[in-house]
Amino acid sequence: MNLSTSDAGRTPERPETSGTPDTAATHGTHAPAEAREASGTSAASGTADAPGIPGPSDGSGAVDGSGGVDRTVLRLTGVSHTYAGGRRRTAVLKNIDYAFARGTFYTVLGPSGSGKTTLLSLASGLDAPTAGSISFDGRDLAELGLGRYRNRHAATIFQQYNLLTYMTALQNVTTAMEITGAKPSSGSRRARALELLQQVGLDRDMARSNVLRLSGGQQQRVAIARALACDVDILFADEPTGNLDEDTAQGIVEIFRELAHEQGKCVVVVSHAQQVAAQSDRVLTLRKGRLSEQVNSR
Repeated sequence: MNLSTSDAGRTPERPETSGTPDTAATHGTHAPAEAREASGTSAASGTADAPGIPGPSDGSGAVDGSGGVDRTVLRLTGVSHTYAGGRRRTAVLKNIDYAFARGTFYTVLGPSGSGKTTLLSLASGLDAPTAGSISFDGRDLAELGLGRYRNRHAATIFQQYNLLTYMTALQNVTTAMEITGAKPSSGSRRARALELLQQVGLDRDMARSNVLRLSGGQQQRVAIARALACDVDILFADEPTGNLDEDTAQGIVEIFRELAHEQGKCVVVVSHAQQVAAQSDRVLTLRKGRLSEQVNSR
């Protein structure tokens, strides 16, 4: 979900604040830190076969998140990404192959500077890889168009919230629904937005408040509700439970699981929280630009 849509008929008349998803600040938020912290080790295979997951028949060693059944919605093929700092180029992601499947809840773990947020940025269409390709439903994002992909097929919960600061919490959610064309199965968009805000712990008074009057944790809940309101195939989240109390965080994780298991969505969460990883279906770990995977048994 991208609030900076080119559809002039549905964007807000006021100019968006610098915190909206498609600003240069959002694109560049994570690059410097990861580039500084990323290891300068030599390139290696970007993936490792997960235990119990069949490898591809071509012997390429790609990790396949579909578990042997072709439910692939997003595929990364030979994806590498580097950042330039003066005369030096730092490799953050190295030759990653991975297939994300519908109906699956993923958590991406890794130390600071390992490339987690860069991976999320590329997979969500905020940036293009330096090398390799990313495809949605078999169609290369470069062909589909990053803007169309973000507006119609993927929603992101940003760590910095990226709310429209001149709007109320309710307006932030309904505006996102209008831009993406999301329509509730019953009732109005406003009613659905209020329902989602209530699900993440915000009452009607909070919903009608300007987002700048809300605390950081409350703003994060608005960002989560906004993403949930968009009828998309893939939901990405960058540290979505970081500023939430334990009970609310658990409720958000349960929503993610419901989206994946009951609505068939692909949910990809970047987190440092082991309790989030423990409740996901698959746990991906990034270290020095390389991706490995484990499958949680239940």
